[in-house]
Amino acid sequence: MEASILDLRKNMKKVMSALERNERVTLTRRRRKMAVIVPAGEKQARKTKAADLAAFGMWADREDMQDVSAYVRELRKPRSF
Repeated sequence: MEASILDLRKNMKKVMSALERNERVTLTRRRRKMAVIVPAGEKQARKTKAADLAAFGMWADREDMQDVSAYVRELRKPRSF
């Protein structure tokens, strides 16, 4: 089902009926898709694991960061002029 924000305000009963029938409701504003309301009983998409993210492990092969404590200590040292 597709419903505008105005439909959501004025016809909440129809939107709730669609959700009870396990339909997804797409909310639009000025004919542009804004959100999707998913029934609570519907299985959610699998959760993303940190290991699946592009940035995970991007510094794993850096030699200067093998000892994290030493690296942070080096960063926190005062500057010498």
